[in-house]
Amino acid sequence: MITRIDTSHRASKLVIAGDRVETSGLVANDCSVGIAGQTRDVLAQLDALLAKAGVGREGLMRVQIWLADMKDFDAMNAVYDAWVGGVHQPARACVGSQLASADYLIEIQGWAQR
Repeated sequence: MITRIDTSHRASKLVIAGDRVETSGLVANDCSVGIAGQTRDVLAQLDALLAKAGVGREGLMRVQIWLADMKDFDAMNAVYDAWVGGVHQPARACVGSQLASADYLIEIQGWAQR
């Protein structure tokens, strides 16, 4: 059985299939806050979606990060490293990419296991 949560005409923000949990790409709600603020915003959204699936950060298996500009890599990592903590780090990839809007500095997608 597949459960889709926060569905729009184009995509679901969260899909649960058995014990597998996958989010769509998440971008900041407030784009005026710079890379650190956008990273915090997106990670808070990821936490909220994981909670809807009944899983916490310890269930994260993989995180995919897209940065509009790789010069933001260190500033993003400062926020990400504090968020992920020293335990249960997921596999991660981070690439530079043109995002859907010039206002978006970061997009994050997560995969978890319940």
